[in-house]
Amino acid sequence: MSDLLIRPATIADTEQILRFIRDLAIYENAEHEVLATPEHVHRTLFCAQPAVYGLMCMNGDQPLGFAVYFFNYSTWQGRHGLYLEDLYVSPDSRGQGAGKALLAHLARIAVERDCGRFEWSVLDWNAPSIAFYDSLGAEPQNEWIRYRLTGQALQNLALQAQ
Repeated sequence: MSDLLIRPATIADTEQILRFIRDLAIYENAEHEVLATPEHVHRTLFCAQPAVYGLMCMNGDQPLGFAVYFFNYSTWQGRHGLYLEDLYVSPDSRGQGAGKALLAHLARIAVERDCGRFEWSVLDWNAPSIAFYDSLGAEPQNEWIRYRLTGQALQNLALQAQ
């Protein structure tokens, strides 16, 4: 891991970030769901006061992977948490410690920011990632069911607030 560098993503990384996003979506059989454009990335990751942050994992000038995260809040703990939205390491770079280096860097950020939790989601069929997370001491949170509103259902509920 000594040759790996984890650094904040910059606006110059936009195209690489979008490539990683598409590659992750292909791996997750969801390429058709990717709507992100360079403008979206600029407006969210690289605005004056971002609510979401990116990291790049590099080996020299070679990008190996990336992570996108944000801070949430636990009312029960009275503390922020760090939520990992995406982590992706290109297939030809796996096994070099990039994923672990990204997670360790994020854990350090969480500790430095006094976060009570560091959480993420993984698809239930992604056995290699689940085994990796288990090896780090991460614990699945099976008692919660994740819900999502998108598209017309989101629009319909929003209309009820008017």
